[in-house]
Amino acid sequence: MRKFYLLVLLTVAFAAALGAQTRVTVKGYVRDASNGETLIGATVFLNGTNKGTTTNEYGFYSLTVDPGQYTLVASYLGFQDQRREVDLLGNFTADFELSDAGTLLEEVVVVAEEEDQNVSDVQMSVEQLDMGTIERLPALLGEVDVLRSIQLLPGVTSVGEGAAGFNVRGGSIDQNLVILDEAPVFNSSHLFGFFSVFNPDAVKNVKLYKGGIPSRYGGRLSSILDVRMKEGNTKQFEAQGGIGTIFSRLSLEAPIVKDKSSFLLAGRRSYIDVLAAPFLGDDLADTKLNFYDLTLKTNYRFSDKDQVFLSGYLGRDVFQPGDQAGFSWGNTTGTLRWNHLFNDRLFSNLTLYYSDYDYAINFGSDDQDAFDWDASIVNLSAKPEFSYFITPENVLRFGGQGIYYRFEPANAVAISDGDEIDISINNQWAVESAVFLEHELSLFTGKVKLNYGLRASHFAYLGGRPVYEFGEAPAEGFARPLTGITQTEKGETIKDWFNLEPRIAVQYQLTPQSSLKSSYQRTAQYIHLLSNTTASIPLDIWTPSTNNIEPQLADQFAIGYFRNFKDNAYEASFETYYKDFQQLIDYVDGADLVLNELVEGQVVSGDGRAYGAEVQVKKVKGRLNGWISYTLAKTERLTPGVNNNDWYPSRFDQTHNFNLTGFYELTERASLSATFVYNTGTPVTLASSGYYQLGFFVPHNEGNGRNNFRIPDYHRLDVSITLDPKPEKAGRRWQGQWIFGVYNLYGRRNAFTVAGTQSEGRPILGQPIMTESNQLSVVGSPIPSISYNFKFK
Repeated sequence: MRKFYLLVLLTVAFAAALGAQTRVTVKGYVRDASNGETLIGATVFLNGTNKGTTTNEYGFYSLTVDPGQYTLVASYLGFQDQRREVDLLGNFTADFELSDAGTLLEEVVVVAEEEDQNVSDVQMSVEQLDMGTIERLPALLGEVDVLRSIQLLPGVTSVGEGAAGFNVRGGSIDQNLVILDEAPVFNSSHLFGFFSVFNPDAVKNVKLYKGGIPSRYGGRLSSILDVRMKEGNTKQFEAQGGIGTIFSRLSLEAPIVKDKSSFLLAGRRSYIDVLAAPFLGDDLADTKLNFYDLTLKTNYRFSDKDQVFLSGYLGRDVFQPGDQAGFSWGNTTGTLRWNHLFNDRLFSNLTLYYSDYDYAINFGSDDQDAFDWDASIVNLSAKPEFSYFITPENVLRFGGQGIYYRFEPANAVAISDGDEIDISINNQWAVESAVFLEHELSLFTGKVKLNYGLRASHFAYLGGRPVYEFGEAPAEGFARPLTGITQTEKGETIKDWFNLEPRIAVQYQLTPQSSLKSSYQRTAQYIHLLSNTTASIPLDIWTPSTNNIEPQLADQFAIGYFRNFKDNAYEASFETYYKDFQQLIDYVDGADLVLNELVEGQVVSGDGRAYGAEVQVKKVKGRLNGWISYTLAKTERLTPGVNNNDWYPSRFDQTHNFNLTGFYELTERASLSATFVYNTGTPVTLASSGYYQLGFFVPHNEGNGRNNFRIPDYHRLDVSITLDPKPEKAGRRWQGQWIFGVYNLYGRRNAFTVAGTQSEGRPILGQPIMTESNQLSVVGSPIPSISYNFKFK
């Protein structure tokens, strides 16, 4: 069956290619005329025909048609269309540079998509936000944030205020692949989850795949968050930044060789510790509480056929109250990409990347009593990709990827009374590889569009450390006993897996303004986050699949209806999905995940299911615009030995999720924005009964139910107003704007979690001991902010 599937895919692609041999091809790039940035998803079409295409992630397009005279048009929302008369007697190159449309008060860009693209595109379960939209959203302390922005989209949730990461359609946070210029970011949050690591001044495009994930992506079960960095201004020097309540930022970009090479350098640094220093005592004089990040990108266009990009990121959080203890964590990434055009139809991209996430903890500062612990996950990858533009409606993509992993769970040393104890945990190594083939084509004169593909993935757990073998647990819910230890050679394959991951998406055009779409995907995940907390913390541990931990698998089915109204001023969508999880990571009760060499014996696997419906309506034109989204969902798990072997809601199960986002242009100089969020409270495990022993109340979970209660519902209103003292005018070099906002306007004390405790005070003899429920609220009052953003050219 596997060979048959691959044979059919190759046969269809080959037959389509033969039918395109007598036609001519026009190709090129579409760029922003003001800075030379390529435009992702720009439309290029032949006026008066139904022939057209969109640019890829690198701004490249290829359009194959019959020979003849045409008017070639390039367009992008928010930019002026550009037309060019072409006589296509042979293959031809046509690059476009589009100028800003000077978008007036009546036309406000909400999403970076061409009109009707949400209906006509074969992709579904995909959300895309441009930085123009993200920057206008109300934000905590006035700071623009990518991760908080995507949590306003349907199907995307978080377990609470300040929680790092996000959840997509019932998946855990480690089931999201977050990539910055192709390099994975393993912890995407600053300041324990309040801000993301992405500097808005350096980000160009944000795209979230919730379903229908193309076969060129892999490695995670639930979603792909693809963040693309700016390339740098190839036309002129430009500086921009902002001064905010908690941190400031600055970015510089300029041409190295005009129209050929440029650079971008962007940095941020928080200054909580600087502001607090005058008010701290001597014992806290050396306190450090800050985060910083630095983003760099440069590129060089050698010819019309070759361009090289080099980008990097360095970010770190430091939390050190005094000089006796502290910890820090951060990401380092580097990406080298080479775009090459073999001919008018064959485009390639070769990506090499390096990614390192690490953290460190220390206690004590002398040689008598101290503790030091550092850990990291490092991976190196090579990823060649090819796109063959057979015709505008027929594109073949293929390629592969190889990833080398090194896991360092703990390099830990404890010193007690001068005696040093090494409690480190052995490193682990693994290799992941994949090849993929993806075919997108149009059938029945454009009535049906199809994107189907196959990803074949392989993962090998390598030797170089002791391999542990565990027997059967004495009873369900208990740790498995250690039965054997085997020494292995470095590089030796301990265990490997092979998975076929088919993907397919189908679009049927009902009318020019409406369509039906459906998709199916199988995904495999070979690396896992070991964490039994409610949200990701910087000290979480990553582990590969081993001889004791199987890869996680998921199958997702989705179907949707898409419709535009009133000359595309309104965009509406309805999607429903069902996701089946297999071999999900879970733990026995009381599992010890920290500095535990035998943690694999406490890991158990189970199944999961998630299903729901998502509705979204956008208004994308006029002085008032924005979107409303609502998600009705259910997420459950089934784990042997947990919850009496019955299904139970996962920690991030939220039945109702409602988001309202609005923008209103008050005047030429002032705009108002607001967001309202309402979520059903997430499940939590609490005692359902209790008993007294020696005068103390001992809580008891009757029936051993998992996630048997819910915390109170979450809701919040944020508002902001943006003032442009001097609106942008042609020739003005300095542009500035003030942003005034209030986060959590009506002071809702949303609970992050709830716990039961014994009431304070001395018990009265003969009287029952009172118990109470306490909730932890991270933010419980309105938080005003003021920030100033500027741009200089």
